[in-house]
Amino acid sequence: MEGNKKNYESSSASILTLGTGWFPKTPGGLERYIHELTHKLADNQDQVELCGVGLPSEAKNIPIKLTNLADPDSPIWQRLWSIRTNFQKSRLEKPDAINLHFALYSFPIMDLLPKDVPVTFNFHGPWASESQEEVVDQKLSIWLKWQLIEKNTYNRCDRFIVLSQAFGNILHQRYQIPWSKINVIPGGVDIHHFQNNCSREDARLKLNWPTNRPILFTSRRLVHRMGIDKLLHALAIIKPRIPDIWLAIAGRGHLQEMLQQQVLELGLENNVKFLGFLPDEDLPIAYQAANLTVMPSQSFEGFGLAILESLACGTPVLCTPVGGMPEILQGFSPDLITDSITIESIAEKLELAMLEKIPLPTREECRYYTVQNYDWTNIAQKVRQVILAEKN
Repeated sequence: MEGNKKNYESSSASILTLGTGWFPKTPGGLERYIHELTHKLADNQDQVELCGVGLPSEAKNIPIKLTNLADPDSPIWQRLWSIRTNFQKSRLEKPDAINLHFALYSFPIMDLLPKDVPVTFNFHGPWASESQEEVVDQKLSIWLKWQLIEKNTYNRCDRFIVLSQAFGNILHQRYQIPWSKINVIPGGVDIHHFQNNCSREDARLKLNWPTNRPILFTSRRLVHRMGIDKLLHALAIIKPRIPDIWLAIAGRGHLQEMLQQQVLELGLENNVKFLGFLPDEDLPIAYQAANLTVMPSQSFEGFGLAILESLACGTPVLCTPVGGMPEILQGFSPDLITDSITIESIAEKLELAMLEKIPLPTREECRYYTVQNYDWTNIAQKVRQVILAEKN
């Protein structure tokens, strides 16, 4: 009833969040997003509980409550049973709102959630389709992920948040979620962690990178859909005209050996360096050390948080026209969006950018655009409004 509605604008709320792993122990865009969001909500004086898999039993000096539900290394069915059992055991009070982020870990507890509490699902991507593209998966496994887990989970949610119009379209078309339930709120960036506070030369010296070469940087999981193989081929195409170009690749994944072999076959041994896992404290330095960050994704890039991280550090970004990435750059530097996902298109834009034949935004312009549009403090408030809206 109207008189019983609580005004959360001026008071704190109790928010239950179900995520995946613990950032930065489990690095990734999804984990970083959940980490930033929950901490910003807690800064707002909300009482936030984060449930997940592989969360630390003790974490000092954090404003949120952590509830670990399972061991990430346990077999999948044992993990799901642990999630359900431990979630049920840990329920003491009913929250004001529930925010879910991953269908697999949400699925075991959906029937345990209180019926009168609004459930918001943050849709970070089509899990079954991504699995199918990244690994050789059995058709039955893909069907189970899509029909049994994803669809059943989404059907029990009251509303959704997507980071881009592109992923809103996928959620609507592939999962038949009505647009009336979908809210498009872009991702955010921690503008205090990702800063433009170091000269390019100083950043390179800190990382022991070449100081006299044009440098490209990319931070990606080394899996097929990230397009690193296409980027290497593009590099080989432009190398005759920009012989001293140098590409630094941060990230790990099952394609690493194949990509390293590709570097040898393309004769790029002196033009490419695999950095492996780059600690979070070094990431802002790496962005600032580069002339250009490259996002050569081939599919399912729901947003592209790395674009915001790079821009916040003052470094422009070149991306393919995939998923939500163009939605970030279209109003800022549209010349840095490739015409297609092909090797030739990536090579063409890279060459134009590195030879300064298309305008590149300044470091100050990159930083200003990000602070004005994607500061996590403002983004978290928009997410909060959706999460705490009344249940229909």
